[in-house]
Amino acid sequence: MGVSDSSWGGRARRLFRRTGFDIVRYAPEVSFRAQRSVLFSAQRIDVVFDVGANTGQYGAELRADGFGGRIASFEPLRDAYGELQRRAAGDNDWLTFNLALGDAPGEAVINVSGNSQSSSLLPMQAVHRENAPTSAYVGTQTVEVRRIDDVFDEVVPPGARPFLKLDVQGFGRQVLAGAAASLDRVTGIQFEASLVELYEGEQLFPEMLSELAARGFNLVAIAPVFMDASSGRLLQLDAVAFRE
Repeated sequence: MGVSDSSWGGRARRLFRRTGFDIVRYAPEVSFRAQRSVLFSAQRIDVVFDVGANTGQYGAELRADGFGGRIASFEPLRDAYGELQRRAAGDNDWLTFNLALGDAPGEAVINVSGNSQSSSLLPMQAVHRENAPTSAYVGTQTVEVRRIDDVFDEVVPPGARPFLKLDVQGFGRQVLAGAAASLDRVTGIQFEASLVELYEGEQLFPEMLSELAARGFNLVAIAPVFMDASSGRLLQLDAVAFRE
């Protein structure tokens, strides 16, 4: 149930909307973040692979929501990684790695976005730049690439129930290919996926969901991430899937 427009909350909500913000009940039926917390508790998640960590926003959210297990954050960009390290400092259960994850170890050239968060190992399509001008690429960096299979046992203790979060700007297919041996040990996954091609050659949501279903994962939650502001068309979403 939402906030009544005639209530004090409704008046506050209208005021906040004028500044570009909104007030939403923090409850699983209306809040993706609250739903994720319930799912983590129900599924007994105790390790999180935070792939595409940027400056550590996801890990900080988990800690604020009461998650006390291990977080392993992977971020390839130097500046973003520096901020991630500072954010995780003093938290012995928050590990950080200055790496990209993909389907083969080595080095790769990553495209650096003006807003940092849209940086990708793939070329960006015009529809992305048109709807988010600050996402345009402004440079490149050479980064180290490893596979999840290479680091899984370093991060996940025996008997743990790990959760994999992917925010890799179109590179999800390659990251999952690098988890061929370890994905069967993953309990759940959150992945950002596009409904139209925002990055050249990326795997779109229906195909990604189908491949995860074939590996035993079932969709349990979705949330919008990025839309075409002129048409209202959803371009990108976050999805969560767990094993039965």
